[in-house]
Amino acid sequence: MANPGSVFFISSLLVFITMSSLPLLLLCWQGSVCCASQLSGSSIVPAGLAYQSLLPQKSDEAPRKPSQAVPAGSHVRLNLQTGAREVKLQDEDKFRNNLKGSKKGKRLNINTNTYTSQDLKSALAKFKEGVETETSKEDKARQAEVKRLFRPIEELKKDFEELNVVIESDMQIMVRLINKFNSSSSSLEEKIAALFDLEYYVHQMDNAQDLFSFGGLQVVINGLNSTEPLVKEYAAFVLGAAFSSNPKVQVEAIEGGALQKLLVILATEQPLTAKKKVLFALCSLLRHFPYAQQQFLKLGGLQVLRSLVQEKGTEVLAVRVVTLLYDLVTEKMFAEEEAKLTREMSPEKLQQYRQVHLLPGLREQGWCEITAHLLALPEHDAREKVLQTLGALLATCRDRFRQDPQLSRMLASLQAEYQALATLELQDGEDEGYFRELLGSINSLLKELR
Repeated sequence: MANPGSVFFISSLLVFITMSSLPLLLLCWQGSVCCASQLSGSSIVPAGLAYQSLLPQKSDEAPRKPSQAVPAGSHVRLNLQTGAREVKLQDEDKFRNNLKGSKKGKRLNINTNTYTSQDLKSALAKFKEGVETETSKEDKARQAEVKRLFRPIEELKKDFEELNVVIESDMQIMVRLINKFNSSSSSLEEKIAALFDLEYYVHQMDNAQDLFSFGGLQVVINGLNSTEPLVKEYAAFVLGAAFSSNPKVQVEAIEGGALQKLLVILATEQPLTAKKKVLFALCSLLRHFPYAQQQFLKLGGLQVLRSLVQEKGTEVLAVRVVTLLYDLVTEKMFAEEEAKLTREMSPEKLQQYRQVHLLPGLREQGWCEITAHLLALPEHDAREKVLQTLGALLATCRDRFRQDPQLSRMLASLQAEYQALATLELQDGEDEGYFRELLGSINSLLKELR
């Protein structure tokens, strides 16, 4: 260990000294003397800070007694050779000025690049004022542009009143159309026009519910009893739009006797266009409504549809009927599977689906054979729908399908036809083409029937 008088050389040493709860930083270079400064970067020591020993080194460095207070603004250093703390006094005038400033609560600001909190608040306030001014100008310009392009609603209403034009809500329009349709003084053309316009509005769920809230739905249902085929057609058109995915309207329609009236039209001699619209309304009423499906079976709906598809010239209707049956069969299957997996379906609705004995009814009414023979239709789209329905009926009609020689011949013929078409698709670069999918359905059905 070196003698006490030896000089220690310390490189890059940072020492934190805590004096009166204020941290000081000792910056030590090669040599025996370290300079102390506050962490903020200022080397000024606050007034009232006491030191145990202060020894003079130069003429302007005065000794201080232990625990003697250090004047504000003094510079302090630690002598590493002696271990004593030393203070460098300022000029007397500077000392007095600093003392006056300390009495007034002021402090010297050595770093002229710093800002006080008040300066920052003032700058922020000016910045906000500038932003608000700019935003205000943009808003005013935007409002002026809107006023230039659009007119106030009050002015428009005033102009419409001068032109005897009244702005109506959807509800008011539907009430007016129903009154027009139900009026005995309206001509057939006026009634048809009223129903045609009404169909546009009831596509919206809220409008359809408003229709039955003021009694308009029942008026349209009663229109199915009209002796005019056009009135029946367009009344069914309106009902089909109102029933679609609208449970409240579906319930009201069942209670209003719509199902019976629709089946009567399908069972009697009517124009094909009228039956198309009526079948559309029937499909909208039955889908996702198990109670209506129960009533449909009780009222002999399957017999009505069977007679419909067996009529000559009703091939278009036959495809729609088969599509409806496929939808009803798969809907019940999915509902039961969903109830097992998620348990989100209400017990009441699940019980209603279980009371829909559709598959046994289809087998009893001969729909296994009827559906199979529809494969003779020439359109690819029709064949696709028939193949889907045959797949859905496979579990119920498997033995009937195996015993039907016409079905076996038809499937073999279609297999060869779609094999050729699928090959052409493959040559054109379509790996998953439409005909290839149809061929897959045929092959799957043939495999199940072996």
